[in-house]
Amino acid sequence: MLLACALLTAATTALAQSPTDTVKYNHQDLFGPIVWPMTSGDNRSASGQPGPHYWQNRADYQIHASLNEAAQDTTVKGEVAITYTNNSPDNMDYLWLQLDQNLFKPDSRGAAVTPFTGDRFDVKGFSRGGYHIASVSVTYKGQTYTVTPVITDARMQIRLNKALGSNGDKIQVKVNYDFSIPFYGADRMGRKKFKQGVVYEIAQWYPRMCVYDDVEGWNTLPYMGLGEFYCDYGDFDYYITAPANMIVVGSGDLQNANEVLTPTQQKRLAEARNSDKTVTIISASEIGEPATRPATGTLTWHFKMDNTRDVSWAASTAFIWDAAKTNLPSGRKCISQSVYPAESSGNNSWGRSTEYLKNSIEIYSKEYIEYPWNSAVNVSGVALGMEYPGIIFCLSNLKNGGLWGDVTHEIGHNWFPMIVGSNERKYMWMDEGFNTFINEFSTKMFNKGEYAPKGPDNNAQNVLRSYIRSKDPLMTPPEAIGLNDYGQYYNKTALGLDMLRDVVLGPERFDFAFREYIKHWAMKHPLPYDFFRAMNDASGEDLNWFFKPWFFTTWKLDQSVESVRYDGSPANGAIITIANKEKMAMPVDLKITQENGKVETIHLPVNVWQRNGVWTFKYPSTSTIKSIVIDPDHQLPDIDLRNNIFPKKVGIVEVKAEK
Repeated sequence: MLLACALLTAATTALAQSPTDTVKYNHQDLFGPIVWPMTSGDNRSASGQPGPHYWQNRADYQIHASLNEAAQDTTVKGEVAITYTNNSPDNMDYLWLQLDQNLFKPDSRGAAVTPFTGDRFDVKGFSRGGYHIASVSVTYKGQTYTVTPVITDARMQIRLNKALGSNGDKIQVKVNYDFSIPFYGADRMGRKKFKQGVVYEIAQWYPRMCVYDDVEGWNTLPYMGLGEFYCDYGDFDYYITAPANMIVVGSGDLQNANEVLTPTQQKRLAEARNSDKTVTIISASEIGEPATRPATGTLTWHFKMDNTRDVSWAASTAFIWDAAKTNLPSGRKCISQSVYPAESSGNNSWGRSTEYLKNSIEIYSKEYIEYPWNSAVNVSGVALGMEYPGIIFCLSNLKNGGLWGDVTHEIGHNWFPMIVGSNERKYMWMDEGFNTFINEFSTKMFNKGEYAPKGPDNNAQNVLRSYIRSKDPLMTPPEAIGLNDYGQYYNKTALGLDMLRDVVLGPERFDFAFREYIKHWAMKHPLPYDFFRAMNDASGEDLNWFFKPWFFTTWKLDQSVESVRYDGSPANGAIITIANKEKMAMPVDLKITQENGKVETIHLPVNVWQRNGVWTFKYPSTSTIKSIVIDPDHQLPDIDLRNNIFPKKVGIVEVKAEK
């Protein structure tokens, strides 16, 4: 709706009047009542915390899998036994599981929607992909029976002979399966050949439970490439059998080091657990040497990881391996590790990977919530950057700041969504954006800002350029957003949090509220509305005027200085009129410089826009105003910088909202 108003005539009041030109702003759109949806049964509280009757289901996994290299293909063959606990108040006549590897079948939905030109999450070109399900059985109330599953694309329904009971009833599902490892697994897994062997990055490697929650029941959106994952928490006990000349690393704690490592390697690992400096476990000169392996044939590596939503692993004959101690705020220690081929080595590249990983975990643990597991490992391979609990995959040829950025981002995902377990398949901004936000601080803090941005801060304008032409808001699910627009999940979300922290609330109030959200939703499943409520409640502000346009719309911001006049003479004060010309609103910072040399920045709260899009106020000037600049620190994504300055100046950039 267009608003038309007249300039204010009174010198010291601000009534419902308008600037000289028309505006798009409507205060009712922004400040009208907003009530976020609530789930039933007191599962979630109005304060943004889990409610008194909050529940979530649990999935515990025992997996036995083998990596089988062959002339034509390399496969993973496995058996997964899932103990599923139904903590919901509902009986279940059927269960749903994700079959993520089915993305790589030629007739998958993901393949069907991949552009013919390909993209980062390309799923075409591997005709042998997908799960082969050999058998499915169910054990319930002491009775075991086989099931013929109903498989639809990347999901599998198991119809039960007898309904699974509610409020803590348990059932076991056992699935035997195998799949061929794709060369390029949609930038999340795969295999890559190096001089001294293939690096296998193995993820989405076992049938896993869909989440049944209090919001939608079974969450069965299929895996199609861009949209990531939504998983319940549980304990994982898993075994990987691989050729004995390979090193295997995985999520969680290695249980049988004495069986799969030499005494020398065990000694070096023990040294690393007590060293803040990186310790080499396997050096470049030791790769492929028979003395580095305790046996021939095959070896079985046994890992455990408790209270996690997923596990992944990697294997290769080509790994250099190093590690270091990681110090956590409680005094507990964990270990950071890196494995990489010789092609990735060097102090300007993966030779510093463990340093990057260790420091990132220490920073995030201190600033937000402590890393809950005992180990983390970074793997060099085919994936540009992908995260799993306790293990991350980064591209093999990254160097210096590029590698730092990838490592600190991917391990940051262990906070969002591995600890704060949001639904990535529907709300990508809740993990990518929150993680991008915390990456800003790790980059500033690491090694006295070694890789921190230098020069003037133009981040708000840079981010604006990346999302301004998008027709899709942040609440758009990943599979529905424009093919070139998913970057806004990262940078637009992070910029929004920056503005809340630096412009609206201030660091102290924002940080407290953000940490409260993390604390209450650790190892749980928050909705966007839980985040909105949590921030409102803990900060003491109704921020819905910000959450609505930033996350649900593509509205823009345009603040302007409309006019300056004086109450008789400059010594008696200046009458300044500002306007909000677009549909968004933000607080206003004005840097005012007078002819007498006095410089002052004044802050006006967002409330000046609650009644209309124009505000006139009296500034106690003592001489003629030389200049006024809105947002002097460039914190806001204003689409027209020309009208931010009084008097108007040429050469200022305007960011066009339309192509």
